[in-house]
Parts: sequence; C-alpha cells; structure tokens
Amino acid sequence: MNQELREVLFLDIETVSYTDDFHSLDERLKTLWARKASHLRRDSELTDEQLYLDRAAIFAEFGKVICICVGKFYEDENGVLTLKTKAYYSDDEKALLTEFKCMLDKLNANTDKLCAHNGKEFDFPYLCRRMLVNGIALPAMLNIAGKKPWEVPHYDTMELWKFGDYKHFTSLELLATIFNIPSSKSDIDGSKVNQVYHVEHDLARIKDYCLRDVEVLAQLFLKLRGIQLEQTLVVQSAS
Repeated sequence: MNQELREVLFLDIETVSYTDDFHSLDERLKTLWARKASHLRRDSELTDEQLYLDRAAIFAEFGKVICICVGKFYEDENGVLTLKTKAYYSDDEKALLTEFKCMLDKLNANTDKLCAHNGKEFDFPYLCRRMLVNGIALPAMLNIAGKKPWEVPHYDTMELWKFGDYKHFTSLELLATIFNIPSSKSDIDGSKVNQVYHVEHDLARIKDYCLRDVEVLAQLFLKLRGIQLEQTLVVQSAS
C-alpha cells in the first residue's frame, strides 16, 4: 500500500436543524433565521418555518452534527487492501464532537490528512464551527481558520475532480455513478436526513447511510488517484 493511502482519513458528516421545530428556537435566533430565510426564499413560497426544516441543517449557526463516519485503509495479514470504518453518532452533539476530537488528536497532524467530498467548503468548516460553539478546542488537524483554500492540506474529492474549475459542483452520487461505484443512496439521501432524525427518530439508519457514503468516498479517491483494485473493496466496520 502506498504511503499516500496510509495517511488519509476519509470522513463524512450528517447534520440536521438544531431543533425539530422553528418555534423551538429562542426569539433572537428566530429573528436571525427570518433574515436568512428572506435571502434563501427567492421565488419560493415556503414559509420561514418550512425553510428552517428544509435548509437550516446546512448552516452551522442553525444546525448541529449528529453523525461523523470515518474510514482508513490498511492491508490485512494477506496483503488485501481493506477499508476500516467507524461511526461516531449521538443526540448529544458535544459528546459526539468531543469523542471525534479525541480520535483526531491521536493522528499525526504533520502527515495525516482528512478527505471528504466538498469537505473544504462544508464538512471541515462545519465541524470547526460546531466545536467552537460547544466550547471544544480545535484539534490540530482542523485548526484551519484564516487559511486560504489551497493552504488547507486536506483532500477534497470534489476539488480533485474540478481540475481548477471553480464554478463546477459535482455531487458524490454523480461521480460514483460515472465511475461505476455502487450507490450509498439505497434507502435515504441527504435531503431526507432531517426528517429521519426529527420525525422518525432513527439515528441508526442515518449512521448506516453515512457509513456507506464513506465507502463510496474512499473508492472514489482510489479512482481519482488512478489506483486500481484487483478485487472488490473489503470493508470492515468497527461501529
């Protein structure tokens, strides 16, 4: 296994609106969400309440992290490339982020790198913001405030696919499709996470979906790096 693969921690996060109801927010946050909603609404007829449930999860100021899944490559005793995955998930965001931080603190911030799809614009800054909100000191691997995008040493599979095109957004699902990687969207996709969490209260289902996304992410990274597998990727879950 080449050195690059040894140093990459693949990750994906799932986020939801901070509360299950717009009216559960305190008055200051309601007012501030209404301002943001006015910019999000455009030609939509959705109310502030509907927009909150539909869009708040993507904003760290109005959302929270409920699941973080990670994966790392290693070779088993037979030399077979294997992806070992683990899920961190909880209704208690502070406990979840603290546990995740402890794991990151064990890595080598000088050599190890994180990899996520659209991670530099979403996953990494979202995690940083929510850690600070929860009073958690940033781990060295995520202490990227003030750095320009090209100064952040981590991998972003969407950035790798852009090849310098700053206007091009491509979803993980689309890239998985064109590279013939099995989809992670078997029974849920990102647009359904808020409902599955707040209405169906099925965090375990979200965790399983997040783990599948990490598997897809790791396989996409191999494709983008021109690394060919001689067999179907072996996945070992610690969760």
